[in-house]
Amino acid sequence: MTSSNLILNRVFSKNTLKALLSGDKKASSVYYAVIKRYITEYKNKKNKELISEIYKTLKHRYRNEYYYKNTLLNNLLFRFHNPLKTTALTEIPVSKSIADFILLNGKATVYEIKTELDTFERLDSQLTNYYKAFDNVCVVVPEAKLDNIENKLENINIGIYYISKRGALKVYREPVSYVSELDYEIIFKILRKYEYENIISKYFKLPDVSQFKYYKACKDLFQQIPLDLMYSDFKEQLKQRAKISIELIESVPKEIKSVVYFSKLKDCEYKVLESFLERKYGG
Repeated sequence: MTSSNLILNRVFSKNTLKALLSGDKKASSVYYAVIKRYITEYKNKKNKELISEIYKTLKHRYRNEYYYKNTLLNNLLFRFHNPLKTTALTEIPVSKSIADFILLNGKATVYEIKTELDTFERLDSQLTNYYKAFDNVCVVVPEAKLDNIENKLENINIGIYYISKRGALKVYREPVSYVSELDYEIIFKILRKYEYENIISKYFKLPDVSQFKYYKACKDLFQQIPLDLMYSDFKEQLKQRAKISIELIESVPKEIKSVVYFSKLKDCEYKVLESFLERKYGG
């Protein structure tokens, strides 16, 4: 896992996906560079075949954060849960941390990813921050770090998942709901304006004040909602963020499922993607 593999961080990204869909070869240079570096025979192969081979390289040589997120999405959202009733989110700011992966169904669970490339240096503060907005928290590690993470975690409520040497997602222990640290202010900051308005309007009339005072007035009302009701509404609002055609996303190859899901493509872009995947390299 040397620095020479860093280009693999960029190939399964929103920017590269958008570039490929636009047909701009210059903007898609990362994709073509990775093929020439890692694929021995690439001529006359379809793009979907090449992407599959690149992903195998990722699996065996450079299991980065994308590989972990994609494994979580494929297994948790599309295998263990109903994607029509479950929503996945990524890169959500929570206090001073960024939640890697969040799954929302009847409950809300944060998955903090620590790959082979990561350390546990910031883990304690990250987990503390996540409990301010979510009651279920998990850490996802490689199998080789399983003993280390078990010894490090003092809070037995924290779940532990790991990815085996063969790439299978395994559960070491499930998380236990812990609501004692939920923080109204942190949760309010996560919500978008229309989301906290939707919640507040269920219990109060929205403030009739100047725009300068509106945010604080809304926050004051928000903090008067009973915690259990507020938290339930908060989860429901987040769940509504991912409005994706499940029928279209399910047809996407597993290797790029995550980047496509979180890119929120338009229906017409799925057709462009399908055409690209079936097209031979360079065609």
